[in-house]
Amino acid sequence: MLRIPAAVSILLCLSSPAWSQAPPTPTVVPPQTAPNFVKKPVAKSKPIAKQPVASENGPCKLGVISAIGDRFSVEKFGLTVFETEESYIPIEDWGLDDLVFGRVRAATNDDPAVRRIAYPKGAFEPYFNPKSRLLPDPRAGLPAIVHSFTATTNCERYVVVTRVRAEDPGIQLTLDGIGAYNRGIGSLLRTSHLFANFTINVLDGRTYENLNRPFAGAGARFSQSMRITEDPLNKLDNSQFPEPAAAAASSATLREKTRALVAARLDQTLPDYLGKQ
Repeated sequence: MLRIPAAVSILLCLSSPAWSQAPPTPTVVPPQTAPNFVKKPVAKSKPIAKQPVASENGPCKLGVISAIGDRFSVEKFGLTVFETEESYIPIEDWGLDDLVFGRVRAATNDDPAVRRIAYPKGAFEPYFNPKSRLLPDPRAGLPAIVHSFTATTNCERYVVVTRVRAEDPGIQLTLDGIGAYNRGIGSLLRTSHLFANFTINVLDGRTYENLNRPFAGAGARFSQSMRITEDPLNKLDNSQFPEPAAAAASSATLREKTRALVAARLDQTLPDYLGKQ
């Protein structure tokens, strides 16, 4: 039986000086329409083999819920608050939530009892943006939100991966979720980096209790903190930083580099959560 531990925050970025940031400015990329063509008869070809998917029948040992792939943060820091810019760019077609499910399946040796759980659009909005942080609404908590759309899925456990906004103590910058940041003075003294800040929580499928194990993921965090050189997965050339921010959505380079960073961080930490207690 697959048993799973606890929640932990994974705050991954590089060391550098401190700046603050301004409120986000969402950008939407409009879809394109395809022209109509007259269909001509073509010879039948052999069907492409489908990739293996989790069984929708039978028991569900682990339900996978990922809420990190909706947007990409583009953050630019200067010397003062007036030189700080922050934008959120829609990137649903980058497939980051699909990637999370794929890495969990790989970590469980493609166990057919691991199932991806869909959820309504905007379901996690109260969790990401609570109305009050001093008097939190229980309905905005992770257990209540997950329970609201899993009442009939009957999984033994749920692993929930969500983006988080947090300050990294090494660079003293607050970075939001998955994205890229650029910092420095002028054009010659600026550097760019990718970051992937997300948390993994494991909930009991019956009680929705948050199952905590304090040291889960500690090894990966310690390894990152002891690095002497820059992690190449975080490094980004200034020419690859999106200017303007909306250009991030169509950047194949940013997409592939971000997917590689997220996959590596998941592979480092998931074994601690998916292993037997």
